[in-house]
Amino acid sequence: MSTEFMLELYGYIGSVMVVISLLMASVVKLRIFNTIGCVISGSYALIIGSLPLCLMNGALIFINGYYLIKMFKSKQEYDLIESGMDDGFVQYFLARYDEDIKKFFPGFDGGQQADTAYMVCCNGTPASILLGNKGENGFLDIVLDYSTPAYRDCSVGKYLYPAIGETGISFLVTSEVQTETHAAYLEKMGFENQNDIYVKKL
Repeated sequence: MSTEFMLELYGYIGSVMVVISLLMASVVKLRIFNTIGCVISGSYALIIGSLPLCLMNGALIFINGYYLIKMFKSKQEYDLIESGMDDGFVQYFLARYDEDIKKFFPGFDGGQQADTAYMVCCNGTPASILLGNKGENGFLDIVLDYSTPAYRDCSVGKYLYPAIGETGISFLVTSEVQTETHAAYLEKMGFENQNDIYVKKL
């Protein structure tokens, strides 16, 4: 491959990274991918001698860096709200995100088989919902564990499970793993696969 072709390819990679970043729901991931794309595009512009393109990417790197630092420094305050399935806001939340929920939980029936709902709010904004059935000896059988797109970076889960443990739940169990994405998330959150049933001790 010629040097010219490799250089062109390098420039295209930077452009693709910038475009991909704009498709991300998570603001943090968007800015990280956008920064990487801008670094590649900016260095490409510098190599080919395009000063305006180089300055634009440099400005975007600075802006992304500023907001990333601001986001990482800002304190995320989470609150756990325990409720029942007849709660009006629980029903509103499930209806509001029904289409997105079905992408990860195709067999979800609207929570008709659950008796308990836990909602997590981040700085007052609803971020996730966990539905389940309480059993004996502190067991909670999970029916749904869903986070909204903006909070799908696992930070909610890291707060949620210890917080549920403080309500008297000792074990989380879920057999309703319907997608590989959900299974990967559970493993990342410390669930153990026991014959296709995922279990986490709190």
